[in-house]
Amino acid sequence: MKLDDLSPLMARRRAGGFSCSYDQFRADPALAPLQWPDDVLEQFLFDHGDNAPFVIDYGGIDLRDITWQLESIPVADFHTMPTGETDAGCIEVYAKHPVHWVGNRPPEVGRHWEEHGTWLRPPLLIDRRLLDSSDSGLQVVEGRTRVGVLRGRVREQLRVAPDHHAWVGRPSRQYVPG
Repeated sequence: MKLDDLSPLMARRRAGGFSCSYDQFRADPALAPLQWPDDVLEQFLFDHGDNAPFVIDYGGIDLRDITWQLESIPVADFHTMPTGETDAGCIEVYAKHPVHWVGNRPPEVGRHWEEHGTWLRPPLLIDRRLLDSSDSGLQVVEGRTRVGVLRGRVREQLRVAPDHHAWVGRPSRQYVPG
């Protein structure tokens, strides 16, 4: 199952406009085989599943081959972590003005950064082997602003926790380079 296979569901979501709630979306039988955590399903498919640049970057992945787990990732791992090619460079744009980007969010987001040195909602990262079986490392799928704010806060010596929770999608089965 790839993003294109879900285009009928995405069309129904778009047709429902603002009246299509996330609860209605996640109840669709087409999503049942994935068994993804709600937070991942919402950020990955509900928010971006039919966004053209997102589909370009992640449309080749078999969604059933991803197992998601909430993991604690050291801050240093985020310093050079890339995002998809269609958004290359955007993390650095957010990193230039971390206070501005936090200020554009609800107040609880800023309070959480100040009190805990991390984001309020874990971003989505994927194991790059899902994109290319010979690749390695993690890539930011959703949460580019959050990761940019983190990088900017480190640079500006603002409070930053040593580790940060993120949803990490890894291959469900072992890939053997061929």
